[in-house]
Amino acid sequence: MIIAVEGPSAAGKTTWCRKAVDEFIGEYVPTGVEPDGSDPEHQARYWTGVNADRWSQAIELEHRAGLAVCDSDPLKLHYSWCLARIGAAPISRFLHELTFVREAMSRRQLGFADAILVTLPSEAVLRRQKDGDATRSRRTFELHARLRGPLEQWYRSMDRLRPGAVIWDLQTTAVGDLSTTLRPDRRYDVELLDALVFELPRIG
Repeated sequence: MIIAVEGPSAAGKTTWCRKAVDEFIGEYVPTGVEPDGSDPEHQARYWTGVNADRWSQAIELEHRAGLAVCDSDPLKLHYSWCLARIGAAPISRFLHELTFVREAMSRRQLGFADAILVTLPSEAVLRRQKDGDATRSRRTFELHARLRGPLEQWYRSMDRLRPGAVIWDLQTTAVGDLSTTLRPDRRYDVELLDALVFELPRIG
């Protein structure tokens, strides 16, 4: 089983993962050489590759341990959509990434997590938790705090298509609560991906 833990910056995802399991797939760490967006196709290929690498790590951990918990959703397609939703990026960025993600999914290189645990603290709580964590700078916190609403819209859409796969109460959810109720039957379902995109609120 593959479980993704998702939420805004400073929502407590990493803290939950550390408490829940001994080993998990960490979130992406910026390298300083990320695409600047001047070439949308290169940018889409880069991020799809990054996310496919994390998915591959999750598959390997699942095979080895029976369970893989991921600190943030390996699919990560929601990020470019959320940016477009608040006007921080053109919708073309999302559409380019969608093309590459569809191809990767059809090749079983990237897929849907079996369960997604979503936590959406209020902005006040996010700020308090950010200020209380001296180990991370969170330089993009202001931008990411604005993504809270669109992130909820994304996973509400997913919830309507996959009832039971999205869990909205991270704080009281344990890994053992999920392992017997969900099955990895739609990981590489491109039709589900298309349905999700259709279900999302319109942009523009």
